[in-house]
Amino acid sequence: MATGDPAEEIRKLINDLGKIPPELRKALRPALKGAAEPIVADARGRASWSGRIPGAITLSVRLSKRNPGVSIRVRQTKAPHGRPWEGITGATSFKHPVFGHRDRWVTQATQPYLAPAAAAGTDDVLDAAAQTVDQVAREAGFR
Repeated sequence: MATGDPAEEIRKLINDLGKIPPELRKALRPALKGAAEPIVADARGRASWSGRIPGAITLSVRLSKRNPGVSIRVRQTKAPHGRPWEGITGATSFKHPVFGHRDRWVTQATQPYLAPAAAAGTDDVLDAAAQTVDQVAREAGFR
């Protein structure tokens, strides 16, 4: 099982290799995407109380030197309320007007859905990356 920041692990791999070889890039992207899809499904399940948040959750895989890794986001245009509900500021509650009445505000507890899903699935993504690198290295005759 791997440990550490996933983006940092991939960044280290890119730095060690100089540039990800095309055959590794070709194998790594679908492996990372496949390993991260259960995290997306978990996050969608954790946000099933919302009618918009689950459909706004997206997955992308980047292998650039500057910002590598798996990114799971909530599209703000589709679910603008996703950020407060997640509690991304570290707060355990947020305030909002009641049905648009600016004179009546209520405090609402956050219901994190992305962070718990990511925490539960990070090791699987890192393991998939390590297995794919090992497989490509074996096929290329490095091991």
